[in-house]
Amino acid sequence: MGEISSFQLGVIGALFLSVASSVSIVICNKALMSNLGFPFATTLTSWHLMVTYCTLHVAHRLNLFESKPIDTKTVVLFGMLNGISIGFLNLSLGFNSVGFYQMTKLAIIPFTVMLETIFLNKQFSSRIRLSLFLLLVGVGIASVTDLQLNLMGTVLSLLAIMTTCVGQILTNTIQKRLSVSSTQLLYQSAPFQAAILFVSGPFLDQCLTNKNVFAYKYSPVVLAFIILSCLISVSVNFSTFLVIGKTSPVTYQVLGHLKTCLVLGFGYTLLHDPFTERNLIGILIAIGGMGLYSYFCTQESKKKQGDLCLGSSQIKDKETAALLAGVYGDKESHEVKKSSKDSVV
Repeated sequence: MGEISSFQLGVIGALFLSVASSVSIVICNKALMSNLGFPFATTLTSWHLMVTYCTLHVAHRLNLFESKPIDTKTVVLFGMLNGISIGFLNLSLGFNSVGFYQMTKLAIIPFTVMLETIFLNKQFSSRIRLSLFLLLVGVGIASVTDLQLNLMGTVLSLLAIMTTCVGQILTNTIQKRLSVSSTQLLYQSAPFQAAILFVSGPFLDQCLTNKNVFAYKYSPVVLAFIILSCLISVSVNFSTFLVIGKTSPVTYQVLGHLKTCLVLGFGYTLLHDPFTERNLIGILIAIGGMGLYSYFCTQESKKKQGDLCLGSSQIKDKETAALLAGVYGDKESHEVKKSSKDSVV
């Protein structure tokens, strides 16, 4: 019971850290890009990952965690896949309307459920599927405004969905099958994610914004916000791997939509963004879906733990019965031998 409660506390801590850091970095980046005119999102992400790796490297040198070697091919492919998924998401935003981009993010949950069902034989109950449906409907009402389709944008969105889903499923699978922690996996893969985005970032940003990141005039305020964004990103990247490893890719996506609702709320209260009744209704439906998802997951988790405890107790009962049968069998055989000896005498 102590291990279960400590695990639950770890999950709650990871979820809280993920929400707090993600909402913080969204507000920081929104101020950086919208108010200060720094539009280079992909290049900024590469800086995030480089700072994350450097921070983890210092932590490793200080013996705050132990590095565990992972197969080089696995780490390189995993890091490149995550870097490519970030690039595709940014391209999807650049070539599509904001509404279609939000639809792309919403499609990640059902696509992840489909992949885990087909390839990992994971079962999702009808109650879980219903709660996810309510969540997606709510977020869709709150955030999707316009849907403008084009061929290039649709293809990029599909690639973004596929690479993001596979990357998040692998984040969970690698941690569990190779018995590595979220910190160890992030430390090993961050350099490869940073490298692919550092090389491709300036080119992608120039295609999307028609501006050169190296020709941009960096004011002290912009530099301060970039540094703040990079520092917050360490917590974001760490909590992302932590949440996916401790829960599941689907739960992480549900958490992501909670962040969307919080960002809409903070945008209205702090940045005075426009807010309508539609946004409010959508957020309430989404929160209801999240609450049901959390409740059903908790109930199913308790049921599984109860089944495990029952199974282990039944195994112990069988072992005890077998042991007693062996003891009494030896005793009876000993008495038979003794009586046979007495009859011979």
